[in-house]
Amino acid sequence: SLIYTNFLVKRLQKQEKEKVQLYMEAQRQIVKTNDSDYMTFLLDRIIAPNNSPMIIADSNEVIKTTRGLDPKKTMFPDETDKEYDSLYFREQLEEMKAEHDPIQFELYDGEKQYIYYKDSFLLTQLRIYPYVQLTVIAIFLLASYLAFSSSRRAEQNQVWVGMAKETAHQLGTPISSLLAWMEHLRAKSNEEEQQFLDEMENDIRRLELVTERFSKIGSLPVLLDEPVLEVVNRSIDYIRRRSSAKILFEVKGDPSITAKLNTSLFDWVIENLCKNAVNAIGSAGKISIFIHKHKELVYIDVSDTGAGIPKSKFEVVFEPGYTTRKRGWGLGLSLVKRIVESYHSGRIFVKESTVGKGTTFRIILHA
Repeated sequence: SLIYTNFLVKRLQKQEKEKVQLYMEAQRQIVKTNDSDYMTFLLDRIIAPNNSPMIIADSNEVIKTTRGLDPKKTMFPDETDKEYDSLYFREQLEEMKAEHDPIQFELYDGEKQYIYYKDSFLLTQLRIYPYVQLTVIAIFLLASYLAFSSSRRAEQNQVWVGMAKETAHQLGTPISSLLAWMEHLRAKSNEEEQQFLDEMENDIRRLELVTERFSKIGSLPVLLDEPVLEVVNRSIDYIRRRSSAKILFEVKGDPSITAKLNTSLFDWVIENLCKNAVNAIGSAGKISIFIHKHKELVYIDVSDTGAGIPKSKFEVVFEPGYTTRKRGWGLGLSLVKRIVESYHSGRIFVKESTVGKGTTFRIILHA
């Protein structure tokens, strides 16, 4: 398309130059011939309408006449004098000089004049036409790619949702059975054994909660006004009891702050962030959670004193499969992002991180 259009442009440019030369010859003949009416008719009605925009000027670039330019820029105060919008025509003259060399011709009295011209509007449009074509094709390809990507993501989401719901379904029966066996054991246990059974029941209830979360994947969750500090503390309590005593947990915030939450899903967010923080810290350190509100948004900053994340990985950490652990699946932060952004219409991102010093994740929710 580009090559063929370039070929057409060159041919049309040659024809337009020939027409300018013909216009010049017609001007010369008007001066020489006695039949000026005929030549003027030939010039104005046959030659000129087919020509490119042009300016005729003398050797000092003083404009004598113009054709094919904006008629509103030319004024005729009387029949003998012509005034020109000097700025407009000077700009046009400079454009013409940049496009083509002027064509020189000599009047009957020996005075030399020059015809400056530029490509016609049609020729200009033809030159950019292939780029318009390529742009349209690029837009079409981009739209096709986005549609294909969207289709693939939808298919992957369906697989994700199907696996989550099937997992929840498969776990439901053995969990119910375990709860029944717990009640049976309680009836026959002594006081010391009851303490162990309480912890076992907590873990079974935990499995029951996880099953409930998996069952809600893919479904539109119900969001209620929940006290954020209370929800976060509940999640932290579970992680604290199962972490090293050398890892300190600190939660600060106004108890009156509420946000639109689905607690069973949001607990999962806090737990995953804290588990990642525990793994990043290793043996000893601190996990801090600060909750504050500004206007209609609630901000939750989860900070740790762990290994930190390189700046180049701030976005990558949320991609499925990304992990720095040898035995990790790399789904924790991906799931967190999905719960916060898809189910709570919020945002989560790495607010700041320094390698060797720690990381802060920020969650933004609607109050």
